[in-house]
Amino acid sequence: MRRHAFGIAATAVTLILFGIAPGTRSAARQAPPRTLDAKTPITYFIADGAGRTGYYPADRELALWALQAWQRSAGSSLQVAAAAESTALIRVYWAEPGAGEFGEMQPLIVGTRRGAAVFIRPDVDSLGPDLAQRAAADVLLRDTIVYLTCLHELGHALGLAHTSDFRDIMYYFGFGGDIVEYFHRYRAQLHSREDIAAVSGLSGADIGRIKALYPRK
Repeated sequence: MRRHAFGIAATAVTLILFGIAPGTRSAARQAPPRTLDAKTPITYFIADGAGRTGYYPADRELALWALQAWQRSAGSSLQVAAAAESTALIRVYWAEPGAGEFGEMQPLIVGTRRGAAVFIRPDVDSLGPDLAQRAAADVLLRDTIVYLTCLHELGHALGLAHTSDFRDIMYYFGFGGDIVEYFHRYRAQLHSREDIAAVSGLSGADIGRIKALYPRK
């Protein structure tokens, strides 16, 4: 099963960029876009992560804001609606820390329709000292990390592939770059947690790609 890892492995000295799981395609050779059927609203379910390491109840709101950011950017061609877990095309779950990864997406089939399960790891302490220490001192940075992880993985759920442009939310960390700066760039735009609902975090290229995948009828 193909997985998209948005993550890094950490050591006490530095951040080691984490590769795509064995057996997957390289970021340079992505499979064709795997879009969802948007003729009717794309249904979603966001799980309660109670008991998961690093999870806060308000994280569900971060996941919802991320999904709504993609919806706004795509325009009227992409609508979403809450649904029961068993029928939702997109399902967001909260996972325990693993291999330093931020999150991943796994394709699903729901009835006869394509869907996706998104797994978010909200425990920023597991991401290495550079991010963990900063996030412990700045709750908005911690929320930034969780929100941008949701945004990235939901992008995969909607059919977007990795890019090599550091400005994109779909950027693949395997290409390098300052990962701490990647998150601080978004954090610098926030004055309060509520700003996350309005500041999408998407680049112009991200927006162009989602509009191309879900064009107006």
